Amino acid sequence: MKHNRFSLLAMIAVVLMTTISAGNHKPDSIAKAQPELLQLAYNNPGEVVSVIVQKIGSTHSPEEEVERLGGEVAGSLTIINAFNAEMTAGSALELSHMESVRWVSLDAKVESSGCPQCIDTKNLASAYIDTIRADEVWNNPTLLQGQGIGVAVIDSGINPNADLFTNAGVNRQIANVRFNTDYNQNTSDGYGHGTHVSSVVGGDGSDSNGKYIGVAPMANIINVKVSNDDGSARASDVIKGLQWVLNNKDTYNIRVVNISFNSTIAESYHTSPLDAAVEILWFNKIVVVVSAGNKANGILYPPANDPFVITVGATNDKGTTSLDDDVVASFSAYGTTLDGIIKPDLVAPGRNIIARLVNTNMGMAKAHPANVISNTYFKMSGTSVSAPMVSGAVAILLQSEPNLTPDQVKYRLMSTANKSWNGYDATRAGEGYLDILAAVSTPTSESANTNTLPSLLLTTGLNPITWASVGWNSVGWNSVGWNSVGWNSVGWNSVGWNTVGWNSDYWD
Repeated sequence: MKHNRFSLLAMIAVVLMTTISAGNHKPDSIAKAQPELLQLAYNNPGEVVSVIVQKIGSTHSPEEEVERLGGEVAGSLTIINAFNAEMTAGSALELSHMESVRWVSLDAKVESSGCPQCIDTKNLASAYIDTIRADEVWNNPTLLQGQGIGVAVIDSGINPNADLFTNAGVNRQIANVRFNTDYNQNTSDGYGHGTHVSSVVGGDGSDSNGKYIGVAPMANIINVKVSNDDGSARASDVIKGLQWVLNNKDTYNIRVVNISFNSTIAESYHTSPLDAAVEILWFNKIVVVVSAGNKANGILYPPANDPFVITVGATNDKGTTSLDDDVVASFSAYGTTLDGIIKPDLVAPGRNIIARLVNTNMGMAKAHPANVISNTYFKMSGTSVSAPMVSGAVAILLQSEPNLTPDQVKYRLMSTANKSWNGYDATRAGEGYLDILAAVSTPTSESANTNTLPSLLLTTGLNPITWASVGWNSVGWNSVGWNSVGWNSVGWNSVGWNTVGWNSDYWD
């Protein structure tokens, strides 16, 4: 069909070349014009059209010919040695025969191609995306959606689902490993927690027609399964997962780790193996985001008590996009740690957050059937779902500024957090409400965690780190040999391998 179309246009050109007067100029033997213009001149030669005329050389004879043919030169296009004009289609075709004319094109209207990588928000039902202003960076000229940034979700596994694919059909769940101990010897999620958390980080809402979209809908997700299908895990399982992340960070560009659980034993960060492990990742330029827990006012449990990581509390956004009615969630943990550190660092929505379920046979869905929204979406509350919002925000920030260190990322998020909402309480909300637009729009290279003492576990063992060479007021990442910050330098013999629990989830 396409061949026949252009054969017809060629025939039209031949007919027109023999029937249209060449006027008072030396004609060329070929009509040098777009096929669309040829067809228009054949069907309706008297129709006035806008054309772009490209010339050969610097002569003005084509412009003069336009005037002679009753048209009007509209302007010069010197960048391509051309001009635009208004004239009839038949006259434009006649003009195209001139020796000094290279080509005549219709001055076609242009229209927005849309944004093939934009996120369609017209069906968005989740209020939290608007609350933290994620949608205001998705479709800006730089398309900040977390592209290329790897986020490791240390959790109960992740079931592959359509929300973790790109529009081009590329799977963004780019790696799957397991360190759990039960009968399930694969990386799938039998409980549901990890799938839900990963959806909050980076689901693109495909299966909900854009109703439920995660914070960084183009980020890459790394599935690190550490819990059994009943949600249980031990600290050693988590640390094995963190060790794998450290070993593979360059392979998958892992810049962020999300941990939405806490230890069941409160202790100093100087004696907690979980805290030591997350600090090792932090000092190797991986931002670690941790849920604060759901014990309200009281002790914060590792690794939420670690001074370096970003500890996230929860708000209740009441299902509205306005911050006027938002309050810190009643369950959200806050307080001063055993080491005198005030937590959380900031807050994000954590009440009735809808994200992926995959199927209703998963452990959480069976235990909480009232929270099932559909066969593929589930509603959950807790700082477990607040933390992945911040992890998604970090992915967006690092896409925008990939050279930021973890300390700089933390400072940026905390310094730009929103304090201007009626429910803000510094004691319970830390530096305030996550504001992604403010974070990416407020350039600063300042660092958090200045003068903060690292875990004492990192300064014991056979190869202790010499922290005296590190200036914590202005950490010189390039001058420090971070390869020495490794597992061999940690004195593990004295630590207790206690269990971890999913107490970062909240059930009414």
